Amino acid sequence: MPEIAGKKVLVAVSNRGVEQDELKVPVEKLRAAGVDVLVAASEAGEVETLVGDWERGEKIPVDKPLPDVSDGDYDLLVLPGGTLNADALRLDPDAQGIVRSFSESGRPIAAICHGPWLLVETERTRGKTLTSYISLKADIMNSGGRWDDEPVVIDREHGWTLVTSRNPGDLDQFVDGIKEVLAETT
Repeated sequence: MPEIAGKKVLVAVSNRGVEQDELKVPVEKLRAAGVDVLVAASEAGEVETLVGDWERGEKIPVDKPLPDVSDGDYDLLVLPGGTLNADALRLDPDAQGIVRSFSESGRPIAAICHGPWLLVETERTRGKTLTSYISLKADIMNSGGRWDDEPVVIDREHGWTLVTSRNPGDLDQFVDGIKEVLAETT
């Protein structure tokens, strides 16, 4: 795999309800590969994760609040899932602006599980093929996207690349997809 060390990744989340492993695993694996990863949440402090959208998980430190992020400094955006997280994030104007900025500038976005809800909300699914947690299938299709039941889907259509996965069981493929796409960025 081509070198990705030194690339910069922005992870956007809300402060509560992120699926623990969908945040923790990509952050740890990308950092281990030498990627500069910034965890940005709606507010400063910590991210209270959940396991299975139910049990309390670990608390992850916030590197910077979303309103203070200069998204143009990053090569790729990651949107972890977790129902509560994704539902809050899709209504966050800062998160919406970041998604628009990434897609309009041709930079890739990676979203897992419920993470694509923000893409539906910002009308970024039209004409794209993606996957997600099964409960988002109708939302994606109703917003003009094509839904595919695969561990990872990489769509390079319409001027920007989208990497998506279904759930925590797909994290290895999701991270591999992120690394593949990140290696393609200049």
